[in-house]
Order: sequence, then structure tokens, then C-alpha cells
Amino acid sequence: MTDDPEMTVADLSARLVEFAAVRGWQPFHNPKNLAAALSVEAGELLEVFQWLTPEQAADVMAHPERAGRVRDEVADVLAYLLQFCAVLGVDPLVALAEKIERNGRRFPVPGA
Repeated sequence: MTDDPEMTVADLSARLVEFAAVRGWQPFHNPKNLAAALSVEAGELLEVFQWLTPEQAADVMAHPERAGRVRDEVADVLAYLLQFCAVLGVDPLVALAEKIERNGRRFPVPGA
């Protein structure tokens, strides 16, 4: 399933919801707990880069151990974000598209 070119964000979100449901985790998957977990996982992603120089950070994926950790933490951040969105009924793609539109109005292209 990991190489499925047809996989969508909605598919992944549904898999995560089912994964939690069959384990009875719904009582713990409330907005507060999921937001906290998302923050913790984002911190763990930041930890990978904590003491790296900007040059080392730019080259992080060339180092297998660090690259694996980055991929794992990105997956954790995305998983908690998708679960958070599912609980609150937020479509993350729509939310992002709307935010890009607002940012385009807030930060117009200089000289345009």
C-alpha cells in the first residue's frame, strides 16, 4: 500500500481512524490530546535538527539514520494532524487551500 499512486489523504485518514477504533483509542483521541500529541511529535522532528548547522540540516536526508528518523517523525506529525482533523471534521486540504488564498491577499507579490 505504501507505493500506491492512488492513495489519498482521505484514504490515510480513514486508515488512521480505523486503526484507532479497533484498538478502542477513541476516548483518548479528543482535540486536546491530539493537539498535544501533534506538538510533541513536531518537537521530536525538531530534535533531529537541534544541533546541526544549516548546511548539515540541508543534507540530513543523505545520512540514513537521520533520514529514517526524519521520515518517522514526519509520519507521526502527519498522522496526528490527520486524526485531529478527523475528530473535528476539518478537511486539511481545504483548510490549506483557504489559508494560501488568505496569505496571498495578506502578502501580495511586491511590485504586482
